Amino acid sequence: MTQTYDVVIIGAGPAGYVAAIRAAQLGFSTACIDNWKNDKGDYALGGTCLNVGCIPSKALLESSENYERVLQKFSAHGISVKGAEMDVRKMQARKEKIVAQLVNGIDFLFKKNKVTWLKGHGSFVGGAGPYRLEVKGDGAAQTVEAQHVIIATGSIARHLSEVPVDNEVVCDNVGALAFRTVPPRLGVIGAGVIGLELGSVWRRLGSKVTLLEALPDFLGACDKAVSKEAWKIFTKTQGLDIRLDVKIGKVTRDAKGVRVEYKDSGGGQLLECDKLVVSIGRIPNTKGLGADAVGLKIGERGFIDVDAHCRTNLPGVYAVGDVVRGPMLAHKGMDEGVMVAEHIASQAGHVDLDVIPWVIYTAPEIAWVGKTEQQLQAEDIAYRVGQAPFAANGRALGQDETEGFVKVLADAKTDRVLGVHIICSHASELIAEAVMAMEFRASAEDIARICHAHPSLAEVMHEASLAVGKRALHL
Repeated sequence: MTQTYDVVIIGAGPAGYVAAIRAAQLGFSTACIDNWKNDKGDYALGGTCLNVGCIPSKALLESSENYERVLQKFSAHGISVKGAEMDVRKMQARKEKIVAQLVNGIDFLFKKNKVTWLKGHGSFVGGAGPYRLEVKGDGAAQTVEAQHVIIATGSIARHLSEVPVDNEVVCDNVGALAFRTVPPRLGVIGAGVIGLELGSVWRRLGSKVTLLEALPDFLGACDKAVSKEAWKIFTKTQGLDIRLDVKIGKVTRDAKGVRVEYKDSGGGQLLECDKLVVSIGRIPNTKGLGADAVGLKIGERGFIDVDAHCRTNLPGVYAVGDVVRGPMLAHKGMDEGVMVAEHIASQAGHVDLDVIPWVIYTAPEIAWVGKTEQQLQAEDIAYRVGQAPFAANGRALGQDETEGFVKVLADAKTDRVLGVHIICSHASELIAEAVMAMEFRASAEDIARICHAHPSLAEVMHEASLAVGKRALHL
């Protein structure tokens, strides 16, 4: 007998599981199809982000940062440590425990909200309200029907065709998160978010890390002031070897590791490393969806075509997260999942893609929202700038984390905040104030007139907002 649901979600990553929970909260009979299996062969909720992405990488980042603090920073606080060692296997076990806890947490939330978890690969096989979907798991395939379908199948790592990934020696994010020993020489193709984060983890633990970036500019999506500061910190202070404007040539493996031939401004070059991480972005995961069976429109780059409310060309079918336009960020997908569930319930919902925060979890962290200064210049928008450093902030000095600054960009006529850019140890937390300000169409003066706790890192946001109007008090 075919089971019928009001809403079926394909994919249980951040966008999918949140959409499922919200749909169930709104009173819909809801099922979520997912085929992710962990390295033990067990089905696991949470998708790439939770299992081999955002969460495990942040666990490793924290462990590696603590190790570096012991070696380099504790002495300034009067703390002497001798013989400190990193147990990589124990670090990995901690990471895996965190992942398991959160995976089990989603399972609990599904049960609490009466969401049915259908384990297997989901695809369209026909229908048009209700739609028929086939679920192929470990047992016999089953067919379910749904009036509404939300596609949240996420993304997969982009690989180089000439560089086969085995996740042992040549790795993508999955393999790079699972090293059981520290590679003496680590090569990374791509100096974007994932490359920098993973490269910085293994550098702190002792690897000699070299990053090869195809673009001529470092962190081109960031505000230029931030990318300039980050370049100085990462290369001069921390010792990451980042090479720009690189064209990858032949990649070969031998008993000693990996040889990467490439060209840069200096001509032909050779990088020899023990392990190689390929980190050149991600592509939408839409293969095997059965789109042709129902006429679902997918663009040339693999993204599903949707409108502002994530509706596809099919009535009752939506797509959210990494499979649609906009930034490939978990929190963006979550917001879209909630919006779609509420639209199905005839409620209002909207996601403003111009006010989605970005974060790079390096040390220091980098976070921004809205326009960069170079974007404003290209769009011929008159603006004012306020910038304040953490070097003069009491809390930052007490934490021995004084690198970086906050930069606020505001409209020259209206003073409305157009963009905020932060580089500091806790940028991921501080950016939330900027996001709220921009969502509520606040001016720089609005932020400047809010009382910020003293001493706190947030005072630098206050000072930068004051600086927009040339009223800074501590600069």
